[in-house]
Amino acid sequence: MESKGSWTVADAVDYSGRPADKSKTGGWITAALILGIEVVERLSTMGIAVNLVTYLMETMHLPSSTSANIVTDFMGTSFLLCLLGGFLADSFLGRFKTIAIFSTIQALGTGALAIATKLPELRPPTCHHGEACIPATTFQMTILYISLYLIALGTGGLKSSISGFGSDQFDEKDPKEKAQMAFFFNRFFFFISMGTLMAVTVLVYMQDEVGRSWAYGICTVSMAIAIGIFLFGTKSYRYKKSQGSPVVQIFQVIAAAFRKRKMELPQSIVYLYEDNPEGLRIEHTDQFHLLDKAAIVTEGDFEQTLDGVAIPNPWKLSSVTKVEEVKMMVRLLPIWATTIIFWTTYAQMITFSVEQASTMRRNIGNFKIPAGSLTVFFVAAILITLAVYDRAIMPFWKKWKGKPGFSSLQRIAIGLVLSTAGMAAAALVEQKRLSVAKSSTQKTLPISVFLLVPQFFLVGAGEAFIYTGQLDFFITQSPKGMKTMSTGLFLTTLSLGFFVSSFLVSVIKKVTSTSTDGGWLADNINHGRLDYFYWLLVILSGINFGVYFICALWFKPTKGKDSAEKDNGKGFSAEDC
Repeated sequence: MESKGSWTVADAVDYSGRPADKSKTGGWITAALILGIEVVERLSTMGIAVNLVTYLMETMHLPSSTSANIVTDFMGTSFLLCLLGGFLADSFLGRFKTIAIFSTIQALGTGALAIATKLPELRPPTCHHGEACIPATTFQMTILYISLYLIALGTGGLKSSISGFGSDQFDEKDPKEKAQMAFFFNRFFFFISMGTLMAVTVLVYMQDEVGRSWAYGICTVSMAIAIGIFLFGTKSYRYKKSQGSPVVQIFQVIAAAFRKRKMELPQSIVYLYEDNPEGLRIEHTDQFHLLDKAAIVTEGDFEQTLDGVAIPNPWKLSSVTKVEEVKMMVRLLPIWATTIIFWTTYAQMITFSVEQASTMRRNIGNFKIPAGSLTVFFVAAILITLAVYDRAIMPFWKKWKGKPGFSSLQRIAIGLVLSTAGMAAAALVEQKRLSVAKSSTQKTLPISVFLLVPQFFLVGAGEAFIYTGQLDFFITQSPKGMKTMSTGLFLTTLSLGFFVSSFLVSVIKKVTSTSTDGGWLADNINHGRLDYFYWLLVILSGINFGVYFICALWFKPTKGKDSAEKDNGKGFSAEDC
């Protein structure tokens, strides 16, 4: 007969704070209750983002470059706030409360946006083709900004906790539940994709044909229902105690190393402080020697407890393992920095590419495709690429190389190359579109919108490789206790990619504009040279890939039982290319 301990999860408790009983808590059914919030979050955020630029230009009467920057700033802030959500979940609230609070905030944001797009007082008067349009007032834009950034705040909090809280419902030490957890993550990505697919098709169509306020109202009601379903499972969830933010450990190591910066390291590492059991230690590495000084034992590093036991002051002395964990995070930074540019090119798919689509012929018979719905080819590319990789490339690679697939660094490299090719395709199509615009006076140019499909498909395929590669890399190459933080670090590449896009657009607009010419990014893209901007991104992406290749060759994984599992061929060599 199995002992009672085998029916409880060692590191989880139930709603009442007692050890979690496997027969009454957790498992696939409770994890499924969490997925509804993720679907609605994707539906709301992506449904707003991919079609927001047309609303800003056509309804709020803002310039093209300004509209693009509002969208990229909104998306950048959404991903940046993942760090705040992760910090609050790890240090104070826990994942359950974080999800409940931030999902409510997002619902308030979509509700406010529904009102902002409904009331005539919150948008400028309508104007027709050829008329001088009155732009939105400061008050009208303020209400819009409040709505958008409430949504961004809600999104940031949700993204940092949903997948983690879902995985908390499974016991990794139980083979059966571990298999269920793998199934959960597969379904988690599927639900993300379905939410995005619904956003760029159904929701965008509703915005254009039924009304934006109706579409955003549906998002608000859907989130309220999803929150209700989520809260319904409160007594069935497994909860794991917050273990504190790893940011504190990083600052402790840096502080201790800075205090001892003038000291000489001992000739042998055996003289450095280590208090972890043998099986949990990380091997010392011969890099970043300044950080090693945090493990030098000096007088005053220990403090006496009330029981008379001497314990190290973590702000004065760190173990070798803690120092090595910080080193592991430092080693991620070059790869982190060289993947930002991908998300800058991605930003063009939901801004300028949508603007391009809005000027082109989009009819299939009597049906007119909404400009924002062109991103369906982007989502399709992701799904097709993942299916081909799983069913064809992985078996072939295993047979040829003896490995189950590309390493994370190889996948990132493929993503960077595909995004560069996508930008080159976008530049060529834009040259063609501009040549038609010069000889046409029609609002809708006599050129098929399907010419944009290659750029959506190439960048979408690139995302399939780089997103999975980045996620794999940042999780498997980070310390066990810092995986939430490393995931947040990964998400900041998305955030910074959007912000870099805003920065480039602002600089190019300022540098190329004159009193009589709108420059590359004119208020009306038919009068600008968007193709030049795309070629600039191609050049920057090419330079970035060269730097990435060097960083990938430099990167070496850390050995140690507490470090992440190594994926096949984790190191990067010239023959990998």
